[in-house]
Amino acid sequence: MAGVVSRDEALQRAASAGLDLVEVSPNAEPPVCKILDYGKYKYNQQKRANEARKKQKVITVKEVKLRPRIDTHDLEVKMRSVHKFLDAGDKVKLTLRFRGREMAHQELGKKLLDDIREELGEKIKVEHAPALEGRQMIMVISPAKSA
Repeated sequence: MAGVVSRDEALQRAASAGLDLVEVSPNAEPPVCKILDYGKYKYNQQKRANEARKKQKVITVKEVKLRPRIDTHDLEVKMRSVHKFLDAGDKVKLTLRFRGREMAHQELGKKLLDDIREELGEKIKVEHAPALEGRQMIMVISPAKSA
């Protein structure tokens, strides 16, 4: 804490200490500066940014494709992968594709997605309710926040 010092004197103090004069708050009146090792300061900032990046969780969206007339065993296999994705903390996009005359029985697809939602129960949160987009019915689910 040197108080208000002229620019030349501040530069001279920094040079005599073998450090850099860094402007901390340029908009203040008068501008606030610090005498520090700028290379070390940048290095520490980079380390903090890398630590923050390591700690954040990246959520990906996994897709599971189904058909309206899927067999029970095939559905069980698909549900195992849905459980695995949800346990890993990923969102799951369930895509139900209709082909040909299956478009006339969209209620079967809606019932299938509702059954899946009921089977998963409290484990999930529905982010995007089942909706028809062209020939596909899509529902997006994510893991429920555990307390």
